[in-house]
Amino acid sequence: MKLIIVGGVAGGASAATRARRLSEDAEIIVFERGPDVSFANCGLPYYVGGEIAERSKLLVTTPQRLRARFRLDVRVNTSVESIDRAARRVRVREVTSGREYEEAYDRLILAPGAAPLRPPIPGVDLPNVFTLRNLADVDRIKARVDQGVRQAVVVGAGFIGLELVENFVKRGIETTVVELQNQVLPPFDAEMTTPIVEALHRRGVRVLLGESAEAFEDSPEGVTVKLKSSGRLTAQLVILGVGVRPESRLAADAGLEIGPRGGIRVNDRMRTSDPDIYAVGDAVEIKDAVTGDPAQIPLAGPANRQGRIAADNVFGRDVRYRGTQGTAIVGVFNLTAAMTGASEKSLRRGNRPYRKVYVHPAHHAGYYPGAEPMTLKIVFDPVSGKLLGAQAVGGAGVDKRIDVLAVAIQAGMTVFDLEEMELAYAPQFGSAKDPVNMAGFVAAGLLRGDHPQLDVETVLATAEPDRPYLLDVRTAQEFAAGCIPGAVNIPVEELRERLGELPRGRDIAAYCQVGQRGYVATRMLRQHGFPASNIGGGYQTYRLFHPHATTVTPSSR
Repeated sequence: MKLIIVGGVAGGASAATRARRLSEDAEIIVFERGPDVSFANCGLPYYVGGEIAERSKLLVTTPQRLRARFRLDVRVNTSVESIDRAARRVRVREVTSGREYEEAYDRLILAPGAAPLRPPIPGVDLPNVFTLRNLADVDRIKARVDQGVRQAVVVGAGFIGLELVENFVKRGIETTVVELQNQVLPPFDAEMTTPIVEALHRRGVRVLLGESAEAFEDSPEGVTVKLKSSGRLTAQLVILGVGVRPESRLAADAGLEIGPRGGIRVNDRMRTSDPDIYAVGDAVEIKDAVTGDPAQIPLAGPANRQGRIAADNVFGRDVRYRGTQGTAIVGVFNLTAAMTGASEKSLRRGNRPYRKVYVHPAHHAGYYPGAEPMTLKIVFDPVSGKLLGAQAVGGAGVDKRIDVLAVAIQAGMTVFDLEEMELAYAPQFGSAKDPVNMAGFVAAGLLRGDHPQLDVETVLATAEPDRPYLLDVRTAQEFAAGCIPGAVNIPVEELRERLGELPRGRDIAAYCQVGQRGYVATRMLRQHGFPASNIGGGYQTYRLFHPHATTVTPSSR
């Protein structure tokens, strides 16, 4: 067996080492266009900021180690230019010398990755405008920062963009973010990113949402960024982080099937439309594990697993890829945002039915010092309760909960299962009712009818006279500090004695700060004959949608 692998990093390198573990006899050649066969893409921003001090720490492995430990023929600075599928040969060019030659294969694995988008706008090729993909890119960016940068502009507020923002701020650089969408971290639901934007503002980062760069111009200060709104930004460094495109040209030129978004089409064995050619990593179109739809989700974990699965199938093992559920996490200053499975907006785009709940717990027992708040959102099937997706933002403990929920999604679990999960508890690690359990309690109660719930957006979008009667059951002090416009305040402890103040026969939407007192009020009211529901997640969820809400004059109703 002669196996050729095009590309290293995550997918290609994992395929190569797995292939060797399966066969000592195979001839395995890895072609890598760049000088580094496997490096830590996700660590690059932290090298710029100095959190990772040694460049060598970014090298996951080297060609020398792969040759010595796995007897792999690793050829760096070598580009595969074309594939002759009929002859089962590839044409190769040495980048440094320009020499070209051909190499035969029995099986071929493509792992070319994805390249940062460089939009075709004036000035995009100026020397102070950078993208970040590999070690050569990070070397150039770090060298520019080390020379002295006062102002930086990051175009695009995705994962890598925000990680660079954090590291620029740590280096004392005045930083502006320009994002075309009306939110940062576009894969998330918009309201879940509100705390991230607030954290950016607290650190002095200027965030321009719904804005785009129209042109870059040389200036005495470095580079001027011309905005769609006619505004202008001055910087000495611009980073383009507007997304990536799959490197599928080689596959397309060879006649392999390509999806509508440019990804190489593969089946669940990672096999392309040619039975002798496999493809893995950021270049492939995969199946969304939750919706079953074709998707492009460039993540390191899935790329590693796909490389392993491709190698297994090359050597006759029937191993299937389950799909990608998009489990991802990012740290921005003192906050963490993480997600897994379907988002609410993706379910809406696909016209798929769902329900959702929000909970706002602390990451461990509140009485133990250091408890940090988080917001946890889950979406689930409205009939079966099957968990479809989860997102969380907060301090410590966000990663733990999303990992638990990622496993629950892969296992096909329901919100009723979340109620019963037995998770580790000691006061410094969690709570007797873990945030995962709490989300399960709220969601399961909703489906059982014990916890009738309204979404705050639905309530506010309903015009009078059809809008429910808004009842704030917090304390008078909490109410005075800020409330949902039009609400009437009756603290839950006074509610039984003041039922006569409420309208009979009119729907009542109760709410508190995070949902618990609103739930108690809802149960109480329904047993007294009032058609009441709780506003999910309370005033804290309202503030996610309306972060600039201020104290309003209470209703006189």
